[in-house]
This record gives sequence, structure tokens and C-alpha cells, in this order.
Amino acid sequence: MTDIDIGINKESRLEIAEGLKRLLADSYTLYLQTHNFHWNVTGAQFRELHLMFEEHYTELATAVDDIAERIRTLGVAAPGTYKEFAKLSSIKEVDGVPSSLEMVDLLHKGHEQVVRTARQVLKTAQAADDESTAALVSDRMRIHEKTSWMLRVTKK
Repeated sequence: MTDIDIGINKESRLEIAEGLKRLLADSYTLYLQTHNFHWNVTGAQFRELHLMFEEHYTELATAVDDIAERIRTLGVAAPGTYKEFAKLSSIKEVDGVPSSLEMVDLLHKGHEQVVRTARQVLKTAQAADDESTAALVSDRMRIHEKTSWMLRVTKK
């Protein structure tokens, strides 16, 4: 394999990739949780939540691919199993089927967790002058902050 020479030293690339792995794991766990809730939501807000959750998991499906591809661009293997994601993720799986209000609350908190994870990766990327990762992570933060807000006001 050819050496990677994109202006970021190997140690920094590895450190950034480790952070991106955590971001990928959080994003994938949130994707699965959102898709699960889309399938299983019930109640008075069924249609609204069912459609909202679909929008969210569709967006997350694209996001996990973007994050995984950035990890690969940095020369590191991207995690891709439930076992790896469970070890790396800050978002814990949910047992059973929560009420629709609990679903909204769990997703709101999940999106906030992704933002916190992204902030850590952003600092590492900025310190290494890795504008490509910084742009990706910054975009992810903006999307998750807005989604968190939408979920938060849905609970009221």
C-alpha cells in the first residue's frame, strides 16, 4: 500500500480516526435506535413521529457512510460490527419498546450525545489542521443540534 501524504502526520491521523470511530459508533447506534422507534412508535402522534423518525434515520444512514469513508481516507479500518459499535458508543441500546414520549426523549438525548462526541473530534481535527474532518464534524454537529432541538420541542 502507498504511504499517505495528505499533510497530516500518522500519529494525528490515527488520533483523529479513533475519535471518528466513536462518532461513527454513536451515529450508527442512534440510526438503529431511530429506525427501531420508527417501526414501533404508537399513540396519538403516530403519523408525525413515524415520518419524523424516517427522515432522521435516512439522514443518519448517509452520515455513517460519510464518517466511515473519512476514517478510511485517513488510512484506518472503519468499525462495522455491532460488537465494535457497542464497545465504542456512548449511546446505550434500549430494551423493549418505550412509549412515544420516551422515544422522543431518548432520541433527543442521543442527538445531544452525538454533538458532544463530535465536539471532541473537532478539537482533535483542528489541532492537526485537518480541515476535511473538521468540516465533516462541524456539519454533523449542526444537523444533530437542530434535530435535538426539534425533538426537544416535540416533547412539550
